[in-house]
Amino acid sequence: MPTVSVVIPSLNDACMLRQCLADLAVQTVQPDEIVVVDNGSTDDTSSVAHAAGARVIHEPTRGVLHATAAGFDAAGYEIIGRLDADSRPAPDWIERIHERFANDPTLSAVTGTGTFYGCGPVWRAIGKYLFLGGYFVFIGSLVGHTPLFGSNFAIRRDAWLAARDRIHLDDPKAHDDLDLSFALDEGAAVEFDRRLRVRVSARVFLSAPDFLRKAEWAFHGVGVNWAEVSWPRRVLRSARVRAARRRARPFNGECSPESRL
Repeated sequence: MPTVSVVIPSLNDACMLRQCLADLAVQTVQPDEIVVVDNGSTDDTSSVAHAAGARVIHEPTRGVLHATAAGFDAAGYEIIGRLDADSRPAPDWIERIHERFANDPTLSAVTGTGTFYGCGPVWRAIGKYLFLGGYFVFIGSLVGHTPLFGSNFAIRRDAWLAARDRIHLDDPKAHDDLDLSFALDEGAAVEFDRRLRVRVSARVFLSAPDFLRKAEWAFHGVGVNWAEVSWPRRVLRSARVRAARRRARPFNGECSPESRL
């Protein structure tokens, strides 16, 4: 089975981090390590992480992209799982990551969506179908493959190392999952898995300034990366890779969950 590091960036999120780590403690399959990146917190983030047995590294440069990169650089195992401090992974989250990468050695990364908590049914539906649904459709059409969702994905360490020099660490508005989605090699094998399940906080919708800031970062990131990539080449290359992977995948008479997306 592949080995798995879990990386969780955190900035003054000790309370939510505690619950995220508690969810990881009861996984059906345990990760090989948990790396919490303290991004300059003034609360109990580091002590909460230490108490849960996580390895803590400190990234003084504020920003989720810097924190994510520091955690990925520090991760010591084959696969790097990525959660936010407010992520609530399902009990089989690590097990599902093991299965996907063990069964497909050509897979570069796998991502799932999220179900929002801390809000009513209307906002949950808006978050699922408009916010995240729109992200996967719109950004996917630009990057040429399934984009990564920062609160719920896993990536091979080799794929991270190949992409690392293309992320925009010098840009304070860089959106970490969007930036890494663009930075992945053309034709990277990235798949969406609806069985990779995580609950995420709806607090982004509860603060208009936070929501507008994230939207600004997203459009900014698209503009920066769009100027640096050849969109037609990426799309054609990704289409060829997907077609080759479909042809190589054994057919057992049943559709996989992924093939029905």
